[in-house]
Amino acid sequence: MAKTYTGLFEQIITFDALYQAYLSARKGKRKSWACRHFEKDLEGNLIQLQNELMWGEYRTGGYRYFLVHEPKTRQVAALQDFRDRVVQHAIMAVIEPIWESRFISHSYACRVGKGTHAGASQVQAMMRECLRKHGKLYALKADIRKYFASINHAKLKLLLRKRIADQALINVLDNIIDSYSEHGRPEQGLPIGNLTSQLFANIYLDDFDQWIKCRRQERWYARYMDDWVVLSHDKQHLHALRLDAERWLGDNLALETNHKTGVFPIAHQCGRGLDFLGYHLWPDRRRLRKASLRRFKRRVRKLQRDYAAGTANLADIHQQLNSMIAHARHGDAMPVIEKTLNSAIFRRAA
Repeated sequence: MAKTYTGLFEQIITFDALYQAYLSARKGKRKSWACRHFEKDLEGNLIQLQNELMWGEYRTGGYRYFLVHEPKTRQVAALQDFRDRVVQHAIMAVIEPIWESRFISHSYACRVGKGTHAGASQVQAMMRECLRKHGKLYALKADIRKYFASINHAKLKLLLRKRIADQALINVLDNIIDSYSEHGRPEQGLPIGNLTSQLFANIYLDDFDQWIKCRRQERWYARYMDDWVVLSHDKQHLHALRLDAERWLGDNLALETNHKTGVFPIAHQCGRGLDFLGYHLWPDRRRLRKASLRRFKRRVRKLQRDYAAGTANLADIHQQLNSMIAHARHGDAMPVIEKTLNSAIFRRAA
């Protein structure tokens, strides 16, 4: 039986823990009105939060909704009140290590030391191992259909209770989960913009990871949030696994795979690359996806507009460009990136 944890809530509600959570929550947000408003009476606001949590009176505030267009257009919900971000940072500092020790090593989303580059390198290593042992390589590539919108609140709460036996903390976690639901679908869905949502989403699929690695003993399996891949030399094995995995996801988590899920050979000839983690992957090379290159060019044009309008400074632009360049450098795309940047001119409007 999995170990359960008590005494967690007391670690979260100390003034020092809430202050450290404030320091984490303000990173990248110091210029926002919500952060500056909270800082006007920092000590008073932290004490107010502490008292509400201690007396069981804390309730998660409302959300603001906006559209993001990268990598695809979707609606994102973000907390309106900065105080709610502080609470979630305080909670994450205490509960994230509980699951981090349980997660499989080949789950790469929103984890320290993981990420897209580490995941892509590991999947390529799996490809090479499969080819070296068997001489053939097939992939089962799957995406969960509308993953965050499909997470069932009751099932998620049950998974949290398997590890947390601290009722005061459970009450706060339940309140965070219940503060949001998909339109017309009560008790279902997580807001992508919440800090806790990333951990909750990993927890929700952890049992699937354990099933596919331990029960099915799939050696070459990796997942990045709602995208996952299994490699094998046996195409029929992967077709059968797909049916079993889709049945397991439906029966246990009320999830479905989308239309992009399929089994195919990976090869330079008579095959294709694996579209995973923003790259086309082969055993010996990787290439940045064309869609990623188009997004990079659009992002550069937007930064030019923001700089011209005075809403972005050169330090912000350098930071964002360096992040995008680092991703491209891992995907054999630097000539295109350099050409795009060399032709981009940043100047202020008159």
